[in-house]
Amino acid sequence: MGRVVARTVLSDRDAYRSKVHRCLEALRRMVAEGRFAADELRTGVELELALVDEGMSPAMLNHAVLDRSASDLLTTELGRWNLEINLPPRTLPGASACELEDDVVASIGCARRSAAVVGATPVTIGILPTLRPEHLDSDQLTDDPRYDLLNRQMVGARGEPFHLDIAEPDRAASHPPEHLVLDVDSIAPEAACTSLQLHLQLTPETFPAHWNAAQAIAGVQVALAANSPFLLGHRLWAETRVPLFEQSVDVRPVELRNQGVRPRVWFGDRWASSVTDLFEENVRYFPALLPLTDDEDPLAVLDDGGAPQLHELRLHSGTVWRWNRPVYDVAEGVAHLRLENRVLPAGPTAIDAVANALFFYGLVRALVALEHPPWTSMTFAAAHENFVAGAQHGLDAQLFWPGEGTVPVDRLVLDRLLPLARSGLQAWGVDPDVAERYLAVIEARCRTGCTGASWQTSMVHALEKDGCTRPTAMARMLERYVSNMAENIPVHAWPLT
Repeated sequence: MGRVVARTVLSDRDAYRSKVHRCLEALRRMVAEGRFAADELRTGVELELALVDEGMSPAMLNHAVLDRSASDLLTTELGRWNLEINLPPRTLPGASACELEDDVVASIGCARRSAAVVGATPVTIGILPTLRPEHLDSDQLTDDPRYDLLNRQMVGARGEPFHLDIAEPDRAASHPPEHLVLDVDSIAPEAACTSLQLHLQLTPETFPAHWNAAQAIAGVQVALAANSPFLLGHRLWAETRVPLFEQSVDVRPVELRNQGVRPRVWFGDRWASSVTDLFEENVRYFPALLPLTDDEDPLAVLDDGGAPQLHELRLHSGTVWRWNRPVYDVAEGVAHLRLENRVLPAGPTAIDAVANALFFYGLVRALVALEHPPWTSMTFAAAHENFVAGAQHGLDAQLFWPGEGTVPVDRLVLDRLLPLARSGLQAWGVDPDVAERYLAVIEARCRTGCTGASWQTSMVHALEKDGCTRPTAMARMLERYVSNMAENIPVHAWPLT
C-alpha cells in the first residue's frame, strides 16, 4: 500500500467500485490474450526490521535511521520502530542464494551502522518481546500521511476499539496457559508483526498450482520458522504474529464476524483454479478501505497495445492481506504476476532467512511437478488447520499430509518434504552445494527441535529460574539474541547460556 498511494483525498465510492470492476475486466482480457511476461524464474525478498535502544526497548527512530542511511533498499514501515529492506529481484540458478544471503547481511549491516549513530540497533525477529502496551498507541505510528489515512479508514470501518484476545495453547497441565486480552485504539499492533516476504514471478497458467502448493505447505513453513513466542510480556503461540496480525487489522465488529464475514487477513476458503479467481474474490468480499481513483482507462491502454497499471485493483488487493497473495505489477512496460508468500517471520539470522526461502522455493517447485499434488487429496480446511497448528505449536505441531495422516512436523519434513525441496531446487538449477548449505539448516532445526521461538522461550525460562522477572528475562534474552544474530549463526546452533 505504501508504494502505491500517492494522495490522501478519497474518491466517490461508486466511481471507485466501477473502476475496480473495469480493472478486473482488463485483467481477464489480459489473461485470455496472453499479455504477461514470459515464464521466467525471478524471485524477490522483503525483510522487516525492528529497532531497539540500549535497554532493548523499542527505539522510535526509523526516520532518524533513514536520514542517516545511504541505502535505497531501506524504507519505513507502519511503526516508528520498524524498517523494511526491499532486495532487488534475482534468479535462483547457480550460487545466487549465497549472493542473497550476502545481500541480507550487507543490508542489515547498513541499517546497523546508520542506527548506531542514533543509539539504536536493528533486530530481525517476528515480534519484539520488549514491546509494552504504550508502544501500541496510535501516536507510535510512523509519521506519514499514507499510514495515517489507512489507520483512520480502518478505525472508522470497525467503529470500536480493536480487540486482541490470544491465549497460549494448553499443551500440558504443568502451568495454566497465559492469556493476553487488550483493546487498542489503532492498527499499531500490526506494526509488531515483522516478517520475511518471498516473491515468485509466475504466469497466469502456472500461478494456480503454485498458489495451491504455497497454501498446502503454509503450516509446515510457520512451524519450521516460528520466531514470535512473546507479546506484551505473555508467552503465547510459537508464532504469535499470526493471530496478532489477524486481530490487529480486523475491521469486523462482533456482529459481522458472527455472520461469517471474511477477515481482511485471510487464509482463503478454497483451492485456486485461476489467478483471476483470487482477484475477483478480493473485490467480491471486501469493501474498499482506500477508494482512490486514477485517470487511467485500463481497457483503452490495452486497446493501444500497452500494459495498464490497474491502480485501483492493485491498491484494493493490497488491503486484503492473504497469507499467500496474488500481485499484479508492470515493469518496463510489461505486465507480470507474482506470488507473495507472507507466512514467515523475520529472522533469526540471514542464513536462517535464506534457508526458509530456499525450502519454500524448492518445495513449491517439486509439489507442482507431482502427478498427484497434495491439494488433489487434501481438503482446503485441512491446510488451514495445519497453518493454525504450526503457528500454535511450532515444531511440536502435528500436521496432516496426504498418504501420511496426522504426523509430527519434524518427521514429515525429514522423511517427505526435504527430499522434495532438494529435487525442486535441482529443477530450478540451484548449485547442489548451495542447496545443501541451506537445506541442512532446515534439517538441523528438525533434529534439534530448535527454532527462534523455542530458543527464546527456553532462554527466558532459564533466566526466570535464576530469579529474573519476566521483563528482565526478556530484555536479557534479547541482548543475547542480538549478539547471536550479528554472528549469522543459524538459530539451531545458538547456546542457551
